[in-house]
Amino acid sequence: MKIKTWQVIVVILTLIVGTLLHFTYKWSGENKIVAIFSAVNESTWEHLKLVFFPMLIMGIIGYFVIGKDIKNYWTAQAIGIVVAMAFITIFFYTYTGIIGKNFAVLDIGSFVVAVLLGEYVIYKLMINNNIEDLNKISILLLISLFLSFLVYTFNPIKIQYFRDPIDDTYGVYKLK
Repeated sequence: MKIKTWQVIVVILTLIVGTLLHFTYKWSGENKIVAIFSAVNESTWEHLKLVFFPMLIMGIIGYFVIGKDIKNYWTAQAIGIVVAMAFITIFFYTYTGIIGKNFAVLDIGSFVVAVLLGEYVIYKLMINNNIEDLNKISILLLISLFLSFLVYTFNPIKIQYFRDPIDDTYGVYKLK
């Protein structure tokens, strides 16, 4: 399969799965295992799961579909995921800082743009043979991000990034 074809499939599936992950925690009856992968509240941190986990899962699947022959595969995946997560964070805090409130249409739009941007970066890096192979460091970064979602879902830091703006709580346990 060609890289470009695979990346189109990845974008579509990431958008679908990421959208579903916004609701799966509630749908599961607030299952603690599902909480690791799904948004448990409306905080910025929890919304990053909607990008991180689908992109990571598709990255793992993609390794077996196209990645074994790409020397910088995991480097591209890690950079693309971080770019997508950074875009959501920067865009959200920039526009809400200017306007003073958030709008669902902009939040949803930023999710779509983040996925497109992150996957585009992944695509460009995978087809660029000149990028350094940092796969081992990149895998450690992805594992660290996974562990961060695990820890901060259940033990969030009481800062704005982790605060649910709707009910002023933090994390899965609705800490005040």
